[in-house]
Parts: sequence; structure tokens; C-alpha cells
Amino acid sequence: MTEPRPIRRALLSVSDKEGLVDLGRALAARGVELLSTGGTAGTLRDAGLAVTDVSDVTGFPEMMDGRVKTLHPKVHGGLLALRDNDAHVAAMAEHGIGEIDLLVVNLYPFEATVAKGADYDTCIENIDIGGPAMIRAAAKNHAFVTVVVDVEDYETLLGDMDQHDGATCPKFRKKMAQIAYARTAAYDAAVSTWMAGAIGVETPRRRAVAGTLAQTMRYGENPHQKAAFYKDGSDRPGVATAVQHQGKDLSYNNINDTDAAFELVSEFAPEDGPACAIIKHANPCGVARGASLEEAYRRAFDCDRTSAFGGIIALNQTLDAATAAAIAEIFTEVVIAPDADDGAREVFQAKKNLRLLTTGGLPDPRAAASTIRQVSGGYLVQDKDTGHITAEDLKVVTKRAPSPEEIADLLFAWKVAKHVKSNAIIYVKDAATVGVGAGQMSRVDSTRIAARKAEDMAAELGLAAPLTRGSVVASDAFFPFPDGLLTAAEAGATAVIQPGGSMRDDKVIAAADEAGIAMVFSGMRHFRH
Repeated sequence: MTEPRPIRRALLSVSDKEGLVDLGRALAARGVELLSTGGTAGTLRDAGLAVTDVSDVTGFPEMMDGRVKTLHPKVHGGLLALRDNDAHVAAMAEHGIGEIDLLVVNLYPFEATVAKGADYDTCIENIDIGGPAMIRAAAKNHAFVTVVVDVEDYETLLGDMDQHDGATCPKFRKKMAQIAYARTAAYDAAVSTWMAGAIGVETPRRRAVAGTLAQTMRYGENPHQKAAFYKDGSDRPGVATAVQHQGKDLSYNNINDTDAAFELVSEFAPEDGPACAIIKHANPCGVARGASLEEAYRRAFDCDRTSAFGGIIALNQTLDAATAAAIAEIFTEVVIAPDADDGAREVFQAKKNLRLLTTGGLPDPRAAASTIRQVSGGYLVQDKDTGHITAEDLKVVTKRAPSPEEIADLLFAWKVAKHVKSNAIIYVKDAATVGVGAGQMSRVDSTRIAARKAEDMAAELGLAAPLTRGSVVASDAFFPFPDGLLTAAEAGATAVIQPGGSMRDDKVIAAADEAGIAMVFSGMRHFRH
């Protein structure tokens, strides 16, 4: 276990042929005998390399459409035999089993098949059996066998062999074994998760979660916390799939906030007009629509200029030079958008610390997905909040019904409320937030904080009165008492949207009527913890 093990005989069987020929040539040049199967053997032969078919080793042809080819004692014996165990060595000699020192396998493209929307039977046929079995066997016997499952490790393998005169060192074999087990685990997780969905099992007895390392970070939320970013292979547009055009690596907090910003701005369809969301510490400090993207940004910025400094900006349309110039007037950590034109990129080149991400599109806010949160000793799994309402879903509960303009702003506020930490209160006027209260233990405190922020911004902007005058208010959950609603009325709100459902709804409705406020019930709650 502590000494290098020479590579004399290798079995190569890969679905992804990238780098295969170069690896085969490099191994052959180092005197390694090559065994292979099916298309892999054909590719190597076409490159002029000498290859022995596994079927010639086992004495059995590949059969059952390739389902059975490597599941044989002469393969698994060659991978699993302990070279320092006399009984194992004698068994190999008795049964004509040759040692296999290196296994290079990558698996049937199951994940890619599912991503393409293939039917059930096609997905089943793309579940690899022989590959994982060989990988696990070789990884278990890493004291003597080297296993490689990723193309990116081919050069590292050759480098280790060169460093050890055609052998691999124990440290390298251990590392490759760990990677191999992680790969088969991720593969099985993909299969089990897909199958649960395919057969309608909403809460499977066992749930496996897997990811691929995208970035090792300097630290997590705080400098004393280690952190890393893993991708789950989803093609949902967002921070995990985005192209970064400039700036240093994203931090843990950057990624968390950028995801929150882009998911929020995706609530506003590009065809309905430009929209901008500004996020600070996972909460929006400004969201707005505008006649142009620049106007949407400036209106969002005017909700809370202080909090916007050093924030994350998400846009629902292609970033242009004028908007980029407006954003560049203050320090911003990250800008994320479906795309950015050349003029915008040129503007940002002068802001080297600003990260620009483009995603190629917006995520579908109504697409089914799951969220996972770790707690001590377990995980909480739930459906993503894809709740959506229209004007037809609203129930008017006050004597005065909202005007069409108020209805439009109420629905805008409701979309924002879904993305604000509870207890959430959002004041909106003319399709722009003018006050946001987030994360308070008391709903009335959120209402007061949001109104106070609006007062501060009125003073900064030189306005005669806060923009909460004539605004509407969204509450992510019901008002348990009239106090929160009355605070909103004092701030100048004229209409309210809330789920309803409190034991004291009648008292809250009566307070709204007395204050002359129109109120609608959505029948839907948007807690976000």
C-alpha cells in the first residue's frame, strides 16, 4: 500500500472519447498493454494502436446489446485480486486471470440523456451497470489498482507515472479512488432522483444529493469558515451556469445574493418591459420596472440608495452601455443579466472589481424544482416557491375596491414579496418599490422600518413627502392584528394585498374600511425563511 505500483496492463472503456487516443498512445509508449471494449477499442484501433478485446480475455462475446461484456471473473478478478495475498495469486494462476493495473472508465451519459428529455425506456437503457461495477472494484483495491473516471485526470495520471518510472504512487491512487466513488455515488443519485420523479414518488425513502465542484472559495460567510461551490448539473439559467466576463472569483455571499437577485428579476418577463432588482444580504433593497433598462435601474436604486452600495444587480434584459454607465456611478459587487452588449462590457472594463455575469436567458419562475436546506442531523426538502397569482385570483374584502392602477402595483408588490425574508412588507408605487421591510420578528416592525426607509430616501432625494404616499403594500403573510395595516395607512398606503386567513381578519378588514384603504386577499402565503 505504501509503494508505487507499476502500470503494465490497462482496461479502457469510455463513453466520452475526449482525450482517449492521446491517452492510449501515451500508455502504449510506456509499454502498457491495452484492453478495451466496443467503440473504445474501435477508436484506439483506428488510431493505429494495438488493442486486445475484453471478449478475447473472457472467452465470451459482448452480448445482449452490450449489456454483458465486462461482468466476468477474468475482469473483476484482475481488478480485485490482492497482489500480496498468496491465495489470490494462486487463484489467478489457476483460472488464467491476468492483473489489471489501471482502469479508465467513464459512464453511459445518463444525466445528459435525461437532460435531453428522453423517454423512460431510453433513460433506462442509458443506466450503466458494468462501468460502476468495475469502478467500485478498482477503487476498493486501490492498494494495487489505479482507477481514473474523469478526462481531466488523464494528464495527472501520466505525470504520476513519469514521476515514478511507469508506476503510480499510493497518494495518487487513494485520491483517484475517492473521486471514483464520488462519481458512482453521483451517478446513482442522478438515477434514483430521476426515477423517483418518473414514477411519481414525491418523498422517496432515501434521497441522494450530488454535485460537481465548481469553485473552492477563500472562505464562506465569514473568514473563519471554509467553503466551496458545487453545481448540480441543472441547466436552469443562473449564477451556476453563467459566464463571468470580468472580476475576481465570486465569494460565498456573492453567489448566494446573485442567485437571489436573478431569481427575483425573473419574475418579470422581458417582453413586459425592462426590470431591475438590487439585492443586499439576500434581500431586495430596490425593484422596479422602467421604460428603459436604465430607468428601471435608477428607479430601483432610488428605493434605498444606502443599501444599494456594494449590492448585487440583476436585469431581465440585455445590459446596454447607458445602463452600465449608470450602474458604474457607485460601487457594485456583481451585475447579472441574460446578456450584455459590447458597449456595456467596455464601460465595465474600467471597473475591474465588478463582476459581470451573463446567463443566456432567464429561469422560469414557475418551473418545478426543489430546495434543500441542511439542519442538524438532516435535510429539509421542499418544492420551490413557484406560487403565482393574477388579478382574477384576488378577493376584494373591503368596501372600496382597488383601482386598476392599484391592482397592477399590488401584483408587482406580491411578486417582490415572495423574495423578501419574512416578515416581509413591501411598499410599491408606479411599478417600483419605495420601501422594503424584511426579516423582522414582528410584522408591524417590518411595516415601520419600510416606511422609515422611505422617509430617509425622501430627505435624500429632496422630495416633499415620502413615496409611500399613494403607494400600495404587500404583506407576505396575514396581518394578525390591525396595527401593521394601520401603520401602512399612516405611511400613506392606499391599498393592501395579503393572504388573509387570520382569526382576526374581520377586525383587520374593519380597520381598513375605517382608514379608507382597499384590501384584497391573495389566498397564498409567501414565507421565506
